[in-house]
Amino acid sequence: MVIPGGESTTIVKGIESAGLEPALRAHHEAGRPILGTCAGLILCDAEHLGFLDASARRNAFGRQLQSFEADLDIEGIGDEPLRAVFIRAPWIERCGSGVEVLASYEGHPVAVREGTVLASAFHPELTDDPRFHAIFMAMTTSARERTGKETAQ
Repeated sequence: MVIPGGESTTIVKGIESAGLEPALRAHHEAGRPILGTCAGLILCDAEHLGFLDASARRNAFGRQLQSFEADLDIEGIGDEPLRAVFIRAPWIERCGSGVEVLASYEGHPVAVREGTVLASAFHPELTDDPRFHAIFMAMTTSARERTGKETAQ
């Protein structure tokens, strides 16, 4: 499941009005992978859906005019930096002990993983570099293999 960028307050209201929270929680509790980008990161944090033991700060790098691109060193994708697009981006203010920080910018975590949840403050879909998505695809493959083994037993 992908929880995309957008306006987090609007997404929360949409989830509430459509009654989607139980299905989202069931997906997470079943150990199925989740990718949250930008506003999706905010929704996954401890103050919202609670899928990550982390707290995000909305618009932490500034408003629309302060949107920017930066090269990030991301754990697990190789030595070449990944170009990241930050649009009214959050950052992660607090991470629990089980949260793995994959990348930081100016001292603030901007890409994390905890269990089956991968989240970024940037928009990996806005570049041609597939490496961040490859992390998520590996997580989905692993989950599929794990589920298949459980079904076969």
